[in-house]
Amino acid sequence: MKQNMHYLRLFSLALLLGFTACKKDNSPATEKDDPEITVHADDEAFFSAETDAVFSDANAVLESGPASPRHQDNIICDASIAVNLLSNPQTITVTFNGEACLGSRTREGVIVFSAPPGTQWKNAGASFKVEYQDFKVTRKRDKKSITINGEQTFTNVSGGLLANLSSLESITHTVSSSGINVAFDNGAQRNWQTAQKRVFTYDNGAVASVYGTHAENDDTGVAVWGTNRFGTSFTSSVTDPLVIRQDCSFRLTGGKIKHKVGTATATATFGLDAEGKPASCPSGNYYYELVWTGANGNSLTAMVAY
Repeated sequence: MKQNMHYLRLFSLALLLGFTACKKDNSPATEKDDPEITVHADDEAFFSAETDAVFSDANAVLESGPASPRHQDNIICDASIAVNLLSNPQTITVTFNGEACLGSRTREGVIVFSAPPGTQWKNAGASFKVEYQDFKVTRKRDKKSITINGEQTFTNVSGGLLANLSSLESITHTVSSSGINVAFDNGAQRNWQTAQKRVFTYDNGAVASVYGTHAENDDTGVAVWGTNRFGTSFTSSVTDPLVIRQDCSFRLTGGKIKHKVGTATATATFGLDAEGKPASCPSGNYYYELVWTGANGNSLTAMVAY
């Protein structure tokens, strides 16, 4: 069980590091050419990384066996967990305390997982409603924060537990929401929607492939969509699945994301070397190629280490 929870946290960390590197290394060039799409890409990466981290935390809690509350101790370093199996629905309440144990950011607020009595996460189709209550995350490096309120639904589509992944063909989970309120540190509040699928397989270790599952106008594979902090409609699509491999130290080894903000687009392709060629678990850095295309057709390309 400890090994399984270690996998979950490392998958979450890989997504967080892979996405947030974009803003830190490229802000001078992008702010000059298109500040709105740059800020949006960072906002969406921040939101997706943190809700992915909650999804991983949820897996750790649900796989640990909520029928034994005493086993919940120390599962999440910056939170306390209360289990109520006698209520209808049954609930697991996670209260984040703002401690700095995560290193890169702090978390506050409450998240409540609920399901009909008797629901067991290991069963195919098991589903939990996830309610965010003033869930605030603050990054240490730039003090940027987001606060999330609203609901998502986590579903174990295939059934099975990640602890048993090596003996299973695959495990599929989905995350969906028809509306989450995201409050930014400049006072803006926006409604975002999510639709994501994670497929876990075993190939010389655990492998996670992340997909978007929504279609919006001409865009498919959309994982997040709505209106950004500037009031502009956007879609963020996974055009090639994001792949994280245990046998590459849980690094993000490939995949592609396309952000469409108004008439501008930005695409990030992961898993490359410094020359833009596919890399196979290098001893040093991976790189991603980031390409911006503006309304006038002009484009700018950069290779960025992560």
